[in-house]
Amino acid sequence: APEALGLVSPVGRLAKTHLSGGGGQTEHSPPSAAGQQPGQPCHICGGKDQEHRLKVLFQVLDVNGDGGICVNDLTIGLKKLGVHRTEHELLKIVKAGDKDLDGQLDFEEFVHYLCDHEKKLRLVFKSLDRKNDGRIDSQEILQSLRDLGVHISEEQAEKILKSMDKNGTMTIDWNEWRDYHLLHPAGNIPEIILYWKHSTIFDVGDSLLVPDEFTAEEKQTGMLWRHLVAGAGAGAVSRTSTAPLDRLKVLMQVHGSRSKTMGGIIGGFTQMIREGGLRSLWRGNGINVIKIAPETAIKFMAYEQIKLLIGSNQETLGIGERLVAGSLAGAIAQSSIYPMEVLKTRLALGKTGQYTGMVNCAKHIFLKEGMAAFYKGYVPNMLGIIPYAGIDLAVYETLKNYWLQHFAKDSADPGVFVLLACGTTSSTCGQLSSYPLALVRTRMQAQATVEGAPQMTMTGLFRHIFRTEGLRGLYRGLAPNFMKVIPSVSISYVVYERLKVTMGAKSK
Repeated sequence: APEALGLVSPVGRLAKTHLSGGGGQTEHSPPSAAGQQPGQPCHICGGKDQEHRLKVLFQVLDVNGDGGICVNDLTIGLKKLGVHRTEHELLKIVKAGDKDLDGQLDFEEFVHYLCDHEKKLRLVFKSLDRKNDGRIDSQEILQSLRDLGVHISEEQAEKILKSMDKNGTMTIDWNEWRDYHLLHPAGNIPEIILYWKHSTIFDVGDSLLVPDEFTAEEKQTGMLWRHLVAGAGAGAVSRTSTAPLDRLKVLMQVHGSRSKTMGGIIGGFTQMIREGGLRSLWRGNGINVIKIAPETAIKFMAYEQIKLLIGSNQETLGIGERLVAGSLAGAIAQSSIYPMEVLKTRLALGKTGQYTGMVNCAKHIFLKEGMAAFYKGYVPNMLGIIPYAGIDLAVYETLKNYWLQHFAKDSADPGVFVLLACGTTSSTCGQLSSYPLALVRTRMQAQATVEGAPQMTMTGLFRHIFRTEGLRGLYRGLAPNFMKVIPSVSISYVVYERLKVTMGAKSK
């Protein structure tokens, strides 16, 4: 149970034993951070006591006295303090703090790493301190572990508390908490991550490729499926609300270079209404909504299985693992429902009366072009997953970490607007990176419907577009695509929150 909260042996307490035993300068004593004079307050961590505490700990861990701490130093130094850490965890500590990439931490890097780490620990401490009295008791530990899907007895909670409680008060203050968790990789603290869960559920009209993380408790109680159903419902409403912009994007991607009236937003809408009336603005939206549910379910199930295959039993994956698992899960889900993508494009491009419905459109394609037509554009679609998922996830993690480091003071909870801003920005960057592949995919799906259009391969179509339309041609239809991002995310969020409340799937 202690591992669920990331609890480690009391490094800080043992380090303080060394400090109280003298703690003065030695021949290997490291310099002050950033060249500051001895006795002055540490400008990084604040206070000469803090700096002195870190100096003493650095001396203990710098086993060979060369002014740097490597993985081997940490292994030996922590064993001296009675602490065992795995090599993987020690590597994470060194990698996180090693700014000059020399494989070890000098004193300044050590100070920066621990101060940043302590800031995150303070956020976790405040999150656990539900009574806001500056102390954590056994009931607060018990409830926090339950929120993480770990059920323990009151006796076990008291045992965890006693392992950190140094003064016998049966509560933990900030100093006890900090000292107990010193030199534990910050990425393994699940409580901070809980505040950012379910934040990638926002729908921007395109496939979300990296599924959310869910705790064991959410999986066992059915909360998982309530979240997924709420997300699918929110996606259906948001896509229906922005369907006219989505259809305009498809028409501009395929016909924009040939039609003068399709050259702008107003002209495109005017042409659609003139051809089929207001109802035509939503042509192809039905299949777009129908495919959300199976795609979401397949993606999540594939994601869970891939996590097991790559050997991770953690509920929270690292960014690299999430990218690999999410991209593969997205590829599997897209492969399963790809014929529906082709149907959506054909229906969006269809003229009034051309098809009586989805079944009629599918039958028409099968009889005229064969089964292979349902997988036209499949290759660029799959290739687009890698830059989309990679950039979307990387930007989101960067923005999240920036907010935690610069703006999180009393709580790790970012609030609605921060989540919306992070989700919108990261998804927009992801779409921008993969847009040329999405355009080529749509052109390939639509080749048979355009009179006189040659049947080209992916590379041939890329060269043709670049030669005849220039770089701008690869981003045709981008304006309506971006116009729908903010309303899509906003509508999706509002509906998602309402559906969660209705179905009793409240976020932690």
